Amino acid sequence: MKFSQRRTRVVIGIASLVSLMMLGCSDQGAVQSPSIAPLKVSVFTVAEEPLTLITDLPGRTAAYRVAEVRPQVSGILQQRLFDEGSEVEAGQQLYQIDARTYAAQLARAEANLNTAKSLADRYQRLVHTKAVSQQQYDDALAAWQQAEAEVDVARINLQYTKVLSPISGRIGRSAVTEGALVTAGQSQELATVTQLDPIYVDVTQPINRMVELRRALASGRLQSAGSDQAMVRLKLDDGSLYSLAGQLKFSEVTVDQGTGSVTLRAEFPNPGRNLLPGMFVHAQLQEGIQQNAILVPQKAVLRDSRGVAQVWVVNNDNTLQLRDVQTLRTVGNSWLISEGLENGEQVVMSDLHRLRRDLAVEPVETEVQLIADFAVPLSAMVN
Repeated sequence: MKFSQRRTRVVIGIASLVSLMMLGCSDQGAVQSPSIAPLKVSVFTVAEEPLTLITDLPGRTAAYRVAEVRPQVSGILQQRLFDEGSEVEAGQQLYQIDARTYAAQLARAEANLNTAKSLADRYQRLVHTKAVSQQQYDDALAAWQQAEAEVDVARINLQYTKVLSPISGRIGRSAVTEGALVTAGQSQELATVTQLDPIYVDVTQPINRMVELRRALASGRLQSAGSDQAMVRLKLDDGSLYSLAGQLKFSEVTVDQGTGSVTLRAEFPNPGRNLLPGMFVHAQLQEGIQQNAILVPQKAVLRDSRGVAQVWVVNNDNTLQLRDVQTLRTVGNSWLISEGLENGEQVVMSDLHRLRRDLAVEPVETEVQLIADFAVPLSAMVN
């Protein structure tokens, strides 16, 4: 009996010792197990800022005025009095047509006028003495007036032998040379004069975009840019900016049924003649000012299978939250966010494929230069 009790106590002691040894090893392993460090991620801190929205619209330049020079009388072309490609002034003589025939017609018309005037004066004295009838006097007076009109026509035709420039501008190549026979009202122009300063830029804008803009201005989501709202900037086909600003003049009142767009016309000064008709350009129109605008780099925005835009947001406890946002438009290399983010929140820009909800992270602030090609902060607007 005593041996059995002693044996039981030994077994219990050994079991207790084994348990303590296992517990110690477990505690030692727990202390030696390394802790998992939070994932370092690059973040961008959202900041609200007033933003002037600018729409980029493709278009082409068009001449301010174009005049096709044509002869108004027929004859042999004697002289060309301009240099092709030069600047000409309104009223400057461009060509000289042989004027001898028209000078003779004027002299004949003036002689007929003198004869008709003398006859009318003689009949005026005789009609009072009843030596001629009133009808004869009236016919002589009408012939006098007709002769005066013929003199005016002959004088005008003589003046038309000097072909003048109807407008000021740059003249192109001459379609005829000296010695050519030209006729009044011919279909082929002698030359073309184009006024390049100022110059028009015609662009098209989708009607749904125009309706959206008006709705945003009416609701207060956008504020008018004030007196500068009609200012237009121009970007050339090579990407450079035209140095001078233009003014929006008008928009068409009808919508193109084929494209669903309306045509807008802007006028630009062109003193250096750097803009030529037919050039492809981009016109940047100021739409208005959006207060408290939020821009997020495009690489921070994801889209799910529904096409909904999402961003990873860092919570106050440095864990992640996937949040839906509403994007209005692209602004350079960023998205303009209308809903889903607040001022001061941090969005993740790196390792987006490794992230998951409630993951602990270590945010590292990253400087991002937002390139705003078509919408710029008010402080950056060029006056």
